[in-house]
Amino acid sequence: MSATMTQPAPDDESLDIFRRSASRFFEAEAGPDVVAAWRAAGAVPRTFWSAAARAGLLGVSVPEAYGGGGGDFRHEAALAYEIYRRGLDAFALPLHNAMIAPYLVSFGTEAQKQRWLPGMADGRLISAIAMTEPGAGSDLQGIRSRAVRDGDDYVITGQKTFISNGQTANLVLVVCKTDPDNGAKGVSLFVVETDQAPGFRRGRKLEKLGLEAADTSELFFDEVRVPAANLLGEAEGRGFYQLMDKLAQERLLIAIQGLGTLERALAETVAYVKSREAFGKPLLEFQNTQFKLAECKTEATVARVFVDHCTALHLEGRLDATTASMAKLWVTEAQCRIVDECLQLHGGYGYMLEYPIARMYRDSRIQRIYGGTNEIMKLLIARSL
Repeated sequence: MSATMTQPAPDDESLDIFRRSASRFFEAEAGPDVVAAWRAAGAVPRTFWSAAARAGLLGVSVPEAYGGGGGDFRHEAALAYEIYRRGLDAFALPLHNAMIAPYLVSFGTEAQKQRWLPGMADGRLISAIAMTEPGAGSDLQGIRSRAVRDGDDYVITGQKTFISNGQTANLVLVVCKTDPDNGAKGVSLFVVETDQAPGFRRGRKLEKLGLEAADTSELFFDEVRVPAANLLGEAEGRGFYQLMDKLAQERLLIAIQGLGTLERALAETVAYVKSREAFGKPLLEFQNTQFKLAECKTEATVARVFVDHCTALHLEGRLDATTASMAKLWVTEAQCRIVDECLQLHGGYGYMLEYPIARMYRDSRIQRIYGGTNEIMKLLIARSL
C-alpha cells in the first residue's frame, strides 16, 4: 500500500506506529484458531471488542475530547485494510469506527457526543446502523419504520434486517420516517440504546452464504420509546441528507476492504503455486499460471492506485459521490474476479474450506451488494455523464 493507505508518509511516524501496533494486536489475538471459534459461534465475542478497545483500536478517529484516538481517515483506512488482509472480515470494527461514529461526530449535538462517543471508544458501546428493511434495501426513501413524537419522547415502530453487529450492538442508529408524506425530507436518524429500550428485540441471527462469524440479524422495534434528545442533530427531516453525506466514506471503506482481500488472495495464491507441483514442476512455471497471475497483479495494482487516489481526495474533502461509487464498483468487481481466478489456480483444493481462498470466495460476494448494490453504483455514476 502507498502512503495514503497502510504505509505512512516519511514524516508521519505516528501513523506507522499505529499500523504496526494494530498488526501486532491481530497477530497475537486473532490467530486461525480464534477466528475458527468465531465462525463456530457465529459471532465475534464482546471480549474481543474489549481487547481491541484496550489496544486503542476503537474510536480511532473520534476526537480526543470524547475519549477517542484523535486520528483521521488514514488511520481508519490502515485499520480496515489490516483487518481484511488478515481475513478478519467478520470483525465489523470498520463499521463501528468509520461508518457509525462519524455520524455522531459530524451531526451530534455536544450533549450527544459527550453521551455516546466515549462509550464507543472504550468498548462499553458496540454500534450498528439499522437502514435496510424487508421491503427497502438500496432505496432508502422506501423505508416504513416510523418515529412519532409523543411529548418529550419519540415512539419507534418498525422492522430492520441484514443488520451487521445485530446480536452484539447495544447502540443502534435507526433510520425512520418522521414525516411519511415528505419523501427524503421526512427521514430522521435516532440513536437507540438497546439496554434501555423496552419493545426492542433481536430476531434470529441470519444464516448467510459467507461471513459466518458476522452476527447479521433482524431487529424489531415495537413501540420503542426514546427521549427526543436521541434524535440525531437538532431537527427532524435531516436523516436522508446525513446519510448521503457519509455514504462516500462508506463506499470508499468498502473499496479498501476489497483491496485488502484481493491482495491477500494474490499473496496466498502465489505462495501456493510456488509450492504445488504438477507434471514434475511447480505450477508457477506453467505459462497459464504466469499469465493469470500477471492479469491479477495488474488489476490489483490498478485497484491500489485508484483507492489511494480516492483516499487522498477524501482527506482533502474533495471525494465526490460519483468517484466514491466508482471506487466501490470497480474494486469490488475486481475483488471477485481475482478471488475467482485465484481459486481456480488452487484446483480442487480451492474448493476446500480449510484453504483461505475458499472462504475468501464466499466472503467476498457480499461486497458487491452492501453499501448500495453495484447496480445502484452504476446508476449514480451514469447521472454524472
